[in-house]
Amino acid sequence: MNNSLFKNISEHNAIFSKLHDQATNLNKIIKLINKKLNLGGKILLCGNGGSAADAQHLAAEFLIRLRPNVNRRPIPAISLSTDTSTLTACGNDYKFDDVFLRPFMALSKKNDILLTISTSGNSKNIIKVLKQAKKNKITTIGFLGNKGGKANKLCDYKVIVNSKNTARIQEAHIFIGHFVFTEVEDLILKKLK
Repeated sequence: MNNSLFKNISEHNAIFSKLHDQATNLNKIIKLINKKLNLGGKILLCGNGGSAADAQHLAAEFLIRLRPNVNRRPIPAISLSTDTSTLTACGNDYKFDDVFLRPFMALSKKNDILLTISTSGNSKNIIKVLKQAKKNKITTIGFLGNKGGKANKLCDYKVIVNSKNTARIQEAHIFIGHFVFTEVEDLILKKLK
């Protein structure tokens, strides 16, 4: 067990040490989110499986709060993967490829941002909603894994965790989400002073 634990920690550390390379890109994403929120936009998040949980988790961080000592107004964010009635109705009445597309079409507005989270970047429902966002001129951000998959070319901004290990990619995605959202929160709080 100790060898396995050491191996997993080493893999985790190797991936996280490469996130320094994303500093410029992350700074652009932070400024973009802050700008869109100041223009009245909101963040729409989606992902499948563990990435759906990450989308829901990050939406809650904006809607409620990130840090227990920071009280501020709610920041508008919606996870497109939390409404089981909508997801199952869409999967049953249309197809699973449309589970993010349908609510996105109903809820997205000018100045919104679509944040997709995908370890492969190839999920059909993610690709479909990204294509719709392009048509609607909604800015897109992708937290992606491996080489970014098909979503790589569809996202306006992206952070690619270059690994094939799903667990390590997801660990990096939630760290990146927390980092980005904390920095955005700080910018919002600074403006209020």
